[in-house]
Amino acid sequence: MPRSGKDNAAGRVRSWLGRYGIVTALAGLCMLLSIVAPNFLTLQNWIIVIRQISINGILAVGVTCVLLAGGVDLSLGSMVALAGVVAASFAHPGQYPLIVPILAGVATGMFGGMINGVIVTRGKVAPFIVTLGMMSAARGLALVVSGGKPVSNLSSSFTSIGSSDWLGIPIPIVILIVVTALSCLFLANTRLGRYIYAVGGNENAARASGIHVDAVKTFTYAMSGAMAGLAGVVLASRITTGQPNAGLAYELDAIAAVVIGGTSLSGGVGGVVGTIQGSLLMGVINNGLDLMNMSSYYQQIVKGAIIVGAVWLDKSE
Repeated sequence: MPRSGKDNAAGRVRSWLGRYGIVTALAGLCMLLSIVAPNFLTLQNWIIVIRQISINGILAVGVTCVLLAGGVDLSLGSMVALAGVVAASFAHPGQYPLIVPILAGVATGMFGGMINGVIVTRGKVAPFIVTLGMMSAARGLALVVSGGKPVSNLSSSFTSIGSSDWLGIPIPIVILIVVTALSCLFLANTRLGRYIYAVGGNENAARASGIHVDAVKTFTYAMSGAMAGLAGVVLASRITTGQPNAGLAYELDAIAAVVIGGTSLSGGVGGVVGTIQGSLLMGVINNGLDLMNMSSYYQQIVKGAIIVGAVWLDKSE
């Protein structure tokens, strides 16, 4: 039966929103905030915005792969805390070269992500339950490793990761740019990247075509964990301590950025470019509300409404 003109028009609108909605929303929001807060468009403020979203952006890039493969990862915030504590433990002055705490933090997150992936694939346990359990376990382990106290007395070379610039660009922003570029190239130009989309699009068809679905899924969780580890290193460097209570609710912001950026919760649709756009949109909203001196209580309400709205739009497509 042919579709009516109204159905065709609605389909075109949904298609247009899927392609350009977030860019249009970001541009419109920037115009509005430039009127309400005249210092919003200054270079200094934009550097602040991007520096603030750098950690969430790194997390969001990692969890994008998990969502593309049809999974979910709720352990990100706790992994950030655990990786930060582990990295800080190896970052005392004169103790080890800088590369050691960095690799220790990233490896900690990757190992935790691999555990998630193995239990999801081999144990056939729902990703929500597995990563929820890891969220609690990783937070507890961070408290055990740190003795419940912040790990301080970090070397200047380690703390410079979060506070120094490279060619005038803050290092956290440089890290986000590199992570984003490499992830885009990986998803678009490698066989494994295409497999991730295939698994998320139709797992049974992917398995029938010879793709090792369990290995692909495990890889996505390991990659998400590695990005959480890297974010933990950057955060510990930025705040100059390894905080066992760091990263609270970071997983919600990261997943929200991914979904707002157009990645489907059902898997198989989306990408890193949209994820960064989603992170930037959330960062602009937070910054704009700060410039307007809006209470943090109301900011939480706005953020919650954005998350619900993004999921609703995803389901309506």
